[in-house]
Amino acid sequence: MSPDKIVTVGVLIDSNYFTSQEELIEEIEKHGIAKENIEILSFVNKNKKTLLEKFDYFFRKDISFGGLFKSERVTNFTDQHFDLLISYYDIQKPTLLLVTKSSKAKFKVGFQTIDKRINHLSINTVAENYTEFISELFKYLKILKKI
Repeated sequence: MSPDKIVTVGVLIDSNYFTSQEELIEEIEKHGIAKENIEILSFVNKNKKTLLEKFDYFFRKDISFGGLFKSERVTNFTDQHFDLLISYYDIQKPTLLLVTKSSKAKFKVGFQTIDKRINHLSINTVAENYTEFISELFKYLKILKKI
């Protein structure tokens, strides 16, 4: 297997707007990524505590005003050398941009509405269309010979 092949995937989600994490994971799995190789970190507001049971999460308060991570969950996520980071948010928020930028992932993918400098590949769709996003993503990963 080529060292550039995608095996591990990190997914950063804005759970304030997108709550179909399980369905998103299933779509990724359909393209040959093992569930145990997918890690999710969700950004949530305090009033969304029902989402916190299944996935790692963080709040705005987990990042200092100086941009330092105060949460071990965030630090552990950004320090992992994922083969692929999917920044699954289509509205720019400084908190999410900082986590994406800080990630040590080898290849970063996000939405076209997000700052073009932060990801290697941008996909033109909206977060609600997760099946289209994942389908387009894996089409490009095949072209780039990453899967």
